[in-house]
Amino acid sequence: MRSLRAFLVRLCNAFGTTSDAELSEELESHLQLHIDDNLRAGMTPRQARREALMKLGGVEQAKEAYRDRRGLPWLETTWQDLRYTARTLSMRPGFVIAAVLTAALGIGATTAVFSVVDRVLFRSLPYPEADRIVSFGVKAPFEGLEFMLAPEYAVLQAQQNPFESMTSLAPGGTDCDITEQNPVRLNCAVVESTFLSTFTIHPVIGRDFVEEDGRPGAPQVALISYGLWRSRFGRDPKVVGRELSVNAKPLEIIGVLPANFEMPNLAKVDMLFPQVLDQASLDRNNPRILLRAIARLKPGVTVPEAIAQLQPWFRDSLRFVPAPFRAEVSLRVRSLRDRQTGDSRVGAWVLLGAVIAVLLLACVNVANLLLVRAASRRRELAVRAALGASRARLIRQALTESLLLAIAGGVAGWGLAYLLLRVFLAIAPEGMVRLEQASLDFRVLLFCSGASLLAGVLFGVVTALNKPTAEWLVGRSSNTPRRGWLRQGLVAAQIAFSLILLAGAGMLLRTLWNLQNVPTGLDAQNVVAAQISLAEHRYPNTTKQLAFFQELETKLGRLPGGGVLALSDTLPPSGGMQATFFASIEVPGRPRPSQGTGGMVGWRMVTPNYFQALGIPIVQGRGFTEADRAPSEQPVILSESLASRLFPGEEPCGKTIRFTAFDRQGPWRTVVGVARNVKNTGLIAEADPEFYIPWKDDLETYIGRGFVIFRSALTEASIVSWTRSQIAEIDPTVPVEFSSMSTRVEKLAARPRFNAVLLSTFAAMGVVLAALGIYGVVSFYVSQRTKEIGVRMALGASTAGISRMVLISMATSTVIGAILGLAGTWFGARLMESLLFGVPPHEHRLLLAVLAVLLLVVLLAAWVPARRASKVDPMVALRYE
Repeated sequence: MRSLRAFLVRLCNAFGTTSDAELSEELESHLQLHIDDNLRAGMTPRQARREALMKLGGVEQAKEAYRDRRGLPWLETTWQDLRYTARTLSMRPGFVIAAVLTAALGIGATTAVFSVVDRVLFRSLPYPEADRIVSFGVKAPFEGLEFMLAPEYAVLQAQQNPFESMTSLAPGGTDCDITEQNPVRLNCAVVESTFLSTFTIHPVIGRDFVEEDGRPGAPQVALISYGLWRSRFGRDPKVVGRELSVNAKPLEIIGVLPANFEMPNLAKVDMLFPQVLDQASLDRNNPRILLRAIARLKPGVTVPEAIAQLQPWFRDSLRFVPAPFRAEVSLRVRSLRDRQTGDSRVGAWVLLGAVIAVLLLACVNVANLLLVRAASRRRELAVRAALGASRARLIRQALTESLLLAIAGGVAGWGLAYLLLRVFLAIAPEGMVRLEQASLDFRVLLFCSGASLLAGVLFGVVTALNKPTAEWLVGRSSNTPRRGWLRQGLVAAQIAFSLILLAGAGMLLRTLWNLQNVPTGLDAQNVVAAQISLAEHRYPNTTKQLAFFQELETKLGRLPGGGVLALSDTLPPSGGMQATFFASIEVPGRPRPSQGTGGMVGWRMVTPNYFQALGIPIVQGRGFTEADRAPSEQPVILSESLASRLFPGEEPCGKTIRFTAFDRQGPWRTVVGVARNVKNTGLIAEADPEFYIPWKDDLETYIGRGFVIFRSALTEASIVSWTRSQIAEIDPTVPVEFSSMSTRVEKLAARPRFNAVLLSTFAAMGVVLAALGIYGVVSFYVSQRTKEIGVRMALGASTAGISRMVLISMATSTVIGAILGLAGTWFGARLMESLLFGVPPHEHRLLLAVLAVLLLVVLLAAWVPARRASKVDPMVALRYE
């Protein structure tokens, strides 16, 4: 007993207290109480004394002090910390489960979203020195992307320019057919011979294109994709040099593209053909061929410098642009990544920011749990400090505990990330940039590990900064203002992050609601469309093409069960249609615009039942009839927006117009009707002006693709089966793609819906985490002040007064958090502005509603422990310590 007394006296002296005897007696009393409890639990006297000393921290800290004096290596000390942490955590399984699950939620969600946005924002493109690859060309009103005319491209190639190498490809892609045994339709692209060399890509077998391959009359050759090589040729190395029949013409396979090959426009491609340009195509007086131009900048040249160096060439090329249109033509040079991602970057940053907020909320919650746990271990920490444990050693022990929890949360979060990524891929709309490439690879694993370690430091440093005091040895409260402000700061952070998430989700949900209620101008219910694509080698001229569609229309007109059938060369809502300048439309007796193109005006060729099939109302005049398809008739139907621009304040029906396509002057056409505006380029943009002309059997333009539109009470499956059988009777090699018009219309809001669903999910996670965190903080506050509450109630305080006191303690944190959250919402709204439709970035009603919801959550989270505090028995509270 003498040695025990000496041990307790050393504890007192270590804290420099003047009342050594008093503290020694207090500690002996605590030790004896623990020994008695252990004896009653059935332990032997030796076990009872050992367990009591361990509870006070004596045995372990005595050993630790001895080992520290002996100079234990860092690795062994760390191992001891891990063993001690694992043993102490195993005694609190409920705490461990809550902390790990909370950390897993934040880490898992962040990892899943990072795997999606990494390829959009951070990961390098699959080309060597991809930061030097740019897309360049001129930007004009009639084309959404930058482009080059073939003659101007040739001129630039011959001049000094900022590019190390240049290449080009034909806009879009093209269908091509293998017309031999096991025929199949492929996705093909036409590229310049310098294409692969510009990207520093080499075929895995065979050779690249050479300049001679692109000369007129050269033997036809092609490069095939790795996927086609594997699926059709079984990765046979002898495929190089093999002759293949494509579009009924022989060509030679000269090489195989790498497995990770990627087109700059991200289009799927099975085969590359060399671009053939003769001298007539490069004549500046015949600028017909459009190209997409890609280049590799010279080392050290930036995009702004490249734009400056291209200005002389651009000014010279403007000489060939009609004077009224020059102001609307500009030069554009941008990185290939910018061209590929476009407006997806904003959405990616918003989702990443939202999920990082969820991660921080999870860290704050775990920090709160650790603060509560640290409060219950104050006497243990004080004893360890008294025995000689350094401040650094205590901090390291606290960080070891938090990091161990974070690593366990990271492992669980990795599994959660896998599930979330599967959900993202399942609900994501088509066309999301690189989403199909998202995976939990080694790079994402490193991010998950880094997020876990960062989370461990974030929620561990809070408890590590708690400095043991002498009062902790006797269990006295040490609720200093610094620690009170720390807890209030954590609550304020939770409220701020939750408010930002809720406001962002509210704005996107309001945007989605607005988009869902935008009138599209057509009735998509019970409408099925079939896209017909004719191979050029089988239908090389308009005579054969029109003959096919004429026979098709006759056969499909006998639709079982009745209904309406129509044909069109293009179909809304897709954005793809033929177009002309508004300035090229001529009205008799009215001068054309002297400046500018006036924007683009789309047009379609349709059969008479087109408007009835799609439910597009004719608001003035009439629709087309079969008589309008006669060669002598030239009717036209205008959309409302085009009619109001051409004939403001006038009756358009009966007026005549004429439009020019390239250098061909069209016939004078009589306006017979005005149709309702139809959304064709998305729900957000204004309806484009357009006009309709009859589908005739004497057209001169190529019509290798058409749409058959059915409005019928039959099921889609019945229409598909019957249509395929009818087309097979005409030509079984013609591919057909079916789509529901309702699905086509819904796709217009698919991306906003995806963003809204994800951000709303993260906002819900954040609010739940914030509510749990606030509940935990208030519960801890109540437990710390239990004795005070008992005194107040013994002196006559009412239960309502006690509840009010507890709730008021949250007022400061709530107000600070709301202010910070509103400021963060303002910045977030500016970032999200391009994603919103019909929602002002700072709509006060929405912010007030979000703030009210969050305050209600805070009130409910704080009210439960406050109500519990008001029901405390004063006598029990006074005996609490």
